[in-house]
Amino acid sequence: MNIAVASDHAGFELKRYVIGCLVDKGFTVEDFGAFDTNPVDYIDTGLPAVQDLVSGRSDLGILICGTGQGMSIIANKVRGIRAALCHSVEFARLAREHNDANVLVLAGRYTGEELAMEIVETFIHTAFSHEERHLVRINKIREYEQLTIDN
Repeated sequence: MNIAVASDHAGFELKRYVIGCLVDKGFTVEDFGAFDTNPVDYIDTGLPAVQDLVSGRSDLGILICGTGQGMSIIANKVRGIRAALCHSVEFARLAREHNDANVLVLAGRYTGEELAMEIVETFIHTAFSHEERHLVRINKIREYEQLTIDN
């Protein structure tokens, strides 16, 4: 599985930890930055990561900024992205099962390393349920994306 990962400066330390754990577990990771703690806009690293995902080069994405809010906002501007800011393992499980989320967003300033990896592993290993009620909602999102892009 290929995973696109990006952070801003506030999420850099947690990103580095998450990437190390993912590589140790055998995942292929594409790191879109930040590459240190020098200030960088989350837009400049997050958008290339989600564009990699929608292009099909990556299977999932993980974005990390200080609160997770900025990365969530920019990721969800991209057609085909369903980014979920997850503060718990349960949020990650439900984001995948119910919303078919393809991008996990973490709050670098508020999520410890151990919890972050529990959330990441849950997100990666949980499948979309394909229950009819959830499929209907995902299809409505796709229809809306088409309308807003085409008009």
